[in-house]
Formats: sequence, structure tokens, C-alpha cells
Amino acid sequence: MTLPPAAVVIGAGPAGLMAAEVLSARGHAVAVAEAMPSPARKFLMAGRSGLNITRMPAADFLEAYAEAAPWLAPSIEAFGPAEIRAWVEGLGQESFVGSTGRVFPRAMKASPLLRAWLRRLEGQGVALRRRWRWTGWEGEALRFATPQGLQLETPAVAVLALGGASWARLGSDGAWAPLLEGRGVDLAPFRPANAGLRVDWSPAMAPRFGMPVKAAALIAGPLRSRAEFVISARGLEGGGVYAVSAAVREGAALSLDLAPDLTQAEVAARLARARRGETLSNRLRKALRLDPARRALAMEFGRPPPEDPAALAALLKALPVAHAGLRPLDEAISTAGGVPRAALDEGLMLRALPGVFCAGEMLDWEAPTGGWLLTACLATGRHAGLAAARRLEAG
Repeated sequence: MTLPPAAVVIGAGPAGLMAAEVLSARGHAVAVAEAMPSPARKFLMAGRSGLNITRMPAADFLEAYAEAAPWLAPSIEAFGPAEIRAWVEGLGQESFVGSTGRVFPRAMKASPLLRAWLRRLEGQGVALRRRWRWTGWEGEALRFATPQGLQLETPAVAVLALGGASWARLGSDGAWAPLLEGRGVDLAPFRPANAGLRVDWSPAMAPRFGMPVKAAALIAGPLRSRAEFVISARGLEGGGVYAVSAAVREGAALSLDLAPDLTQAEVAARLARARRGETLSNRLRKALRLDPARRALAMEFGRPPPEDPAALAALLKALPVAHAGLRPLDEAISTAGGVPRAALDEGLMLRALPGVFCAGEMLDWEAPTGGWLLTACLATGRHAGLAAARRLEAG
């Protein structure tokens, strides 16, 4: 007869698998329930173009988490970039640091790392239950819809690592929110984070779709981003846009600095030397060396362009972006909202539900892409798993 698990982890993404790893490493019987047919689908998708595991820390590493930094700090300081890189190497996956400080596995893809991780978990006795969708509680038991029908589990501890509310097709659909609210947990509303912008382009922009924009800065409220972004048929997308999306979401106006390495006075002086009678596009190309993507954005958002060099320089240094808001929640890379700090104790256990811990993106925090997202998911998964283990060991 198989004994029931002492711990059930719900969600087989990075946070859930990390919680299962630390619980099982301390000798506890663990089952991981995953609603999808295979684990870590969003993790695998994120790694298709190169898995950015973490980012080698600077003194301001935690500042990327903004107001969530103080309560995420214990998790990340205990299992931050250096520890995560060592963990990856411990799974037999060599890693390297890119030019911007981002850390990647040498293989670049997520699948080799995931396979090695699942082998470790299997070796530690973790049971992975696929197509087990958590549907709430029945009395004190966790209730699951499974291929074998209704299943109930009553573990001593549970770790919820259910993701946010973006990319529903990969399993992060936010369907867990009403289940927790029904048990007295007050949640912060879901909001898109790291999301692209919707722009209704003029027909003239069609030849520029797919073009990267490299030498420009985006400014929204207190945020300024020099990262690359892309002009797409739907709007503006990519890391540079994601970095300012939180401020845009909260209502800040967005502008572009198309010559971020020059002062406004320098831009005006160069424009003043342009030959009379030249088209605006030629002046921007010759005087400022703007590439086709930046020239197109200047023409799109700057109509009608002023002729005076000083006024044109002011426009190019703070070009207002006309947009229709962020892309929908399900298209966002990640989400803000979910389980707030006030609902949790220091071990990430729900105050309203003793023995139930939370980790990963379902917590109410956000951070830019570039290593911070996965770092916090792994770190909070470990933190919740260790706290759950301590509760088991305390009897």
C-alpha cells in the first residue's frame, strides 16, 4: 500500500519543482500535481530563444523588484544569482554570463536543464502527477480532477505554485484565484506586467514591421529603458517596452528619446547645419544618423514635424508615443497581482490557511525580464519549500 504524501505541491513550474526538491531532499514524501500533460510549459517556452536563468548581481539587484523587494529579499539573498548558477551547474548544465550580465545554460535551451531536474526529483522519490487539476477543497482535503476521476488528498502541508494569469494555454490561467478567495484570502487584482503596447499604425509603417529599435530610450514616469524593442504589426514589443510597462499601466505617458547619446542642444546644433530643402527623413539620416526604424517612428509620432531645429530637437528627445494601452493580460510575459504580502507569514504560508504555502508568480510582485523573473520564482519556491519542511519536522 502506498502511503499518502506528507506534502503536495500544486504546479510543476520552476517554483513548484524547487519546493518539491527541497522538501524531498529533507526526506519528506512529496507529490507534485500538474494540471497540464507535461511540466514547466511556460519555462520551456521562455527558453526557446535562450533560457535566461538569472542575472549576475549588481549592488542594486533587488531594486528591480520595486516595492516587493523588502519581502522578497530573504528568499533571494538566500538563493540568488550565484546560488542559482551553482544549482544549474550541479545539474550538469554548464552556464555562462553574457555581455549584459545575464546567465544562460551553455546549451541555451530549457529542455536539457528540465530533463536533468526531473531526473533528480525522480531519484529523490518525488511523484509527478500529470493532468491533475486542482479544483479547491472538499472539507479539509485538496480536491483534484484527474483522468481517473475525482481524487482527494489530505497532506500535512501543501505548496501552491500556480503561476499568474498570463499564457493560459501553457497553464497559467489564474483560475485558482476564486478558490483562495472562497477560503478568506484577499487577493490583489491581476494586471499585465512585461507587456507589449498596442499601436494603431498608419499604412506607412507596414514596411517597418519586424524591425528592431536599438539606439533609443523609452521613458515613462520614473522609468527609463535603453533595451532593444521591436516594431510589430500590433505595436511595440520586446524588453525595452516591457521595462516601462508597469509605469504605462499605471497611467504614465510614454515618450521616446531617439538620440539618447546626444543632448538636446547637440541634436539642435546638428539639425541646424542640415542643408535647406532636404526632406525630414534625409535630415534625420544625415545629421543624426538615425536608422530607418527610428526615422519611421519620428515620422509616425511626430507629425507634423516642426521646421525649427530647436523645436525638432525637443521633439526627438521626448517623442510622445500614441498607443492604445498594453496588450491583453493573457499576452503579457508575466502578471502583477495575486497573493499579497499581507496574506502571508515570513515563511510564505497563508495566514488564513495554516499549512498552505505559496510561491512563484502567483505572489503579488513583478520585475523586468532579464533574469529577475526566474530568480524570484526559484527563490520563493525554495523559501516556501523549506518553511513547509520545517512545519512537517516540528510535528
